[in-house]
Amino acid sequence: MISPVLPSYNRAKLSFVKGEGSWMVEADGRRFLDFASGIAVMSLGHGHPALVKALTDQANALWHTSNLYVVPQQQALAERLVEHTFADTVFFCNSGTEATELAVKMTRKYWADSDTPERTTILTFEGAFHGRSIAAISAAGSEKLTKGFGPLLPGFRQLPFGDHDALREAAAAPDVGAIMVEPLQGEGGIRTLPDACLKGLRDLCDAHGLLLIFDEIQCGVGRTGRLFAHEWAGIAPDIMMVAKGIGGGYPLGALLATEKAARGMTAGTHGSTYGGNPLGCAVGVAVMDEITKPGFLEEVRQKAGFLRQKLEGLVAAHPDVFESVRGSGLMLGLKCRAANTDVVAAGYDAQVLTVPAADNVLRILPALTITEDEIAAGIDRLDAAASAVSRKIAAA
Repeated sequence: MISPVLPSYNRAKLSFVKGEGSWMVEADGRRFLDFASGIAVMSLGHGHPALVKALTDQANALWHTSNLYVVPQQQALAERLVEHTFADTVFFCNSGTEATELAVKMTRKYWADSDTPERTTILTFEGAFHGRSIAAISAAGSEKLTKGFGPLLPGFRQLPFGDHDALREAAAAPDVGAIMVEPLQGEGGIRTLPDACLKGLRDLCDAHGLLLIFDEIQCGVGRTGRLFAHEWAGIAPDIMMVAKGIGGGYPLGALLATEKAARGMTAGTHGSTYGGNPLGCAVGVAVMDEITKPGFLEEVRQKAGFLRQKLEGLVAAHPDVFESVRGSGLMLGLKCRAANTDVVAAGYDAQVLTVPAADNVLRILPALTITEDEIAAGIDRLDAAASAVSRKIAAA
């Protein structure tokens, strides 16, 4: 009999009933160290008091009005994002997928209003993940995402990851209008785009008059130790998608853009019933206020160094299970020799939560508020999980 919930996920047989900081409590009372953070969503951990207060205070005042009116909380969050980023303007939505949709529309409208509507092609890269709408899977292009969902949306050209010659040749084509990339791929296997490559992308876009679009849905909002990952390279995009961590667990997405890139998006060109609602934006303001506090991101960088050191030790201790550590900040990955799904499953038994990714990588995505003691506890549990996988390998 079909499940009342669409069976589009292979769900672990775990049911969590409470979250406390970096811990999640299962229905049977077991406490799990959360190295997954709802796939990089719980930026400030579970039940952060500032977020709980923001949500409950707003819930007791006003939930929804629609974008037919001024939403003060939306204005406040937009002002914070503009203050701390390259952006001149922000559109709020409910997810990263929605932000991707607007990025595509904004790009096409920009070129249409520039009297060059033929420049509809957006260059993307192998291993990318930008969401699961038709536009988003068309942008990524992988068979895993697109099989069975044709016809796909035209206007995207996928390039090999790291092939500079192919990129330079493609960027010169007269139909190309933008390049869209994740500074640090998440679903693609925690693959970092080096700072030199990000700078090169900015230069390439400037040389050909292209828009540069960064997808920081997973790697943004403090996860790499800067507010946004591209800041490490000292450059800025024209358009950027944000979600996950910005809501700290509340569904919230945003599209940030320069005034120039957004010039075609006038009244009536885009909308959202729930986007920028008072509840979501009140929580987003609280998230931004916490992450931009003096010293917060410095602490994230310190904890990231500690975590990476511990993970390197784990690789050395279990060479039959792990191969290497990759990533940046608190968005790290363990390249596995054993099946990454086996390590995830063994982690459930050891009461630690991780996330699989492509290229046989195990994602480590703790809350930015995790303590060093909790990191050490999580590593101990991953060590137990790896030992269980080693025994399984030896017995095979």
